[in-house]
Amino acid sequence: MEWKPDILGPAFESLELHALRDGVRQTSTLIRHLPSGGGGSERGTVLFLHGWSDYFFNHELAEFFAGNGLRFYALDLHNHGRSLRADTPGGYVADLDHYDADVLAALEAIGAERPAGPLILMGHSTGGLVAALWAARHPERVDALILNSPWLEMHGSSVVRHAARSLLAPLSRVRPETILRLPERGFYWRSISSEAEGEWDLDAKYRPPLAFPVRAGWLSAVLSGQGRVARGLELPMPILVILSSASSNGPLWREDMRRSDAVLDVNTMALRALELGRSVTLERVDGALHDVFLSPATVRQEAYDRLSRWLRIL
Repeated sequence: MEWKPDILGPAFESLELHALRDGVRQTSTLIRHLPSGGGGSERGTVLFLHGWSDYFFNHELAEFFAGNGLRFYALDLHNHGRSLRADTPGGYVADLDHYDADVLAALEAIGAERPAGPLILMGHSTGGLVAALWAARHPERVDALILNSPWLEMHGSSVVRHAARSLLAPLSRVRPETILRLPERGFYWRSISSEAEGEWDLDAKYRPPLAFPVRAGWLSAVLSGQGRVARGLELPMPILVILSSASSNGPLWREDMRRSDAVLDVNTMALRALELGRSVTLERVDGALHDVFLSPATVRQEAYDRLSRWLRIL
């Protein structure tokens, strides 16, 4: 294994990982942050999982954790970001459990250099769903969970999920990679990208403005994962769920999409989050975007302050 300079600059390195799942080779990419002054005071480790159609680029998040004495890693899952390959459909997975091989490969790579202290698994959006499901299957491997706007349920209620899953079932079994003709909206990208009205430099080859095509098998996998959450995961570790206080959804751009979640229904998410386990802290941040830590500076500072408070009592 060879760590190489990463696209984020000299404070970051990346490592290509390979894992076999049912005889199929999966490629993922592990990114680590190298804080100046070394890691002698590190008291734990964070592994971050991005959302769908996304990749890791938030250097500020890595610097925050390093500043709090935590070694930081992020994982670009297979078929995403740095791990994209020309012969595989971007963002596609037929079962969210297939990410287990990526996460386990990352933990094996981290193991040799991991300091003593807790392992905190952090996930955003679909990555939050993946993180929660992984923690439920491997509770002995995770000491704490941070979920940033996790996609735990469909818009509105579980009724929507049941209806969608019933409609998708025949197609996802026979032609799982079929592209669903759904509305393409780039509102969230518009709110975060420096090429539009945000402040973050996004690489279009890793994070397309309109996201990857939605395929039947992928959406079915998400709905199945959400169903498992709804039945109860009974997670034993402390969980922090952080999200916006409001959603803004619709077919046209609205100005309030600059200060709300333009992707998910935060009220449905908040209710489902409280059922994740025995110790759940819910933080709702006024003016936050779908990725709370990509919000405008004053808003994300509030989010970081709340995260700091939670880490102190962890």
